[in-house]
Amino acid sequence: MIENLLPPQVAAVEATCDRMDVVLFPEEEAQIAGAVDKRRREFTTARWCARRAMGQLGLPAVPVLPGTRGAPRWQPSVVGSITHCAGYRAAALARTSDVAAIGIDAEPNQPLPEGVLESIGLPRERAWVRELQRTTPQVAWDRLLFSMKESVYKAWYPLRKRPLEFEDALITVDPRQGTFQARLLLGPAERRDGDPLGFEGRWSAVNGVALSAIAVPALVPAAPAAAWARAGAPHRELVGSAR
Repeated sequence: MIENLLPPQVAAVEATCDRMDVVLFPEEEAQIAGAVDKRRREFTTARWCARRAMGQLGLPAVPVLPGTRGAPRWQPSVVGSITHCAGYRAAALARTSDVAAIGIDAEPNQPLPEGVLESIGLPRERAWVRELQRTTPQVAWDRLLFSMKESVYKAWYPLRKRPLEFEDALITVDPRQGTFQARLLLGPAERRDGDPLGFEGRWSAVNGVALSAIAVPALVPAAPAAAWARAGAPHRELVGSAR
């Protein structure tokens, strides 16, 4: 599923059942020492996905450890993203020569708990969510919005090492094409030269999983902000939890 949302330069691997036969690197094992079974399963299987993706890129398997705000730390020549939810784990990696950042997120295709949409969605977002819930109820649009904002954060944070809030990105969605756009709403005091103006991504909701993905094409580091807007590729954890 996830590979269909990302360009061919990205190696994407997913799993719908846990791989507990994986032997973790000692550094990885130390991260989950004493973890409950659920956390151990999702962590281990996500590392299995990441190792498979490394292999697809012709790279040796190395430990994947959480860094600042929980974002995975990759090899210097690699960018990537990890996600997991009930019954689904995935990792997506690419070489920095091809892709500047990746953000993927998986959520159960089920409605958010009562009141959560109001805390994560801007008025315009809540309007399209409610309209699409009426016309296309087989997709949990509120949960998909949450997933898209997670993907935005995961793509943004490695680029600028600064957090975003839910209200810092305005999401619009194309329900027919399976695409979405995220416009960043940062003020002048929060924006730096070269910051992206937004991202483009793809989404799906099949087999009980709502997925979103963003792949930002590689650019010259000093590229102006306008170039980011022109180069958006088809395709947080907002609280920054370790993946």
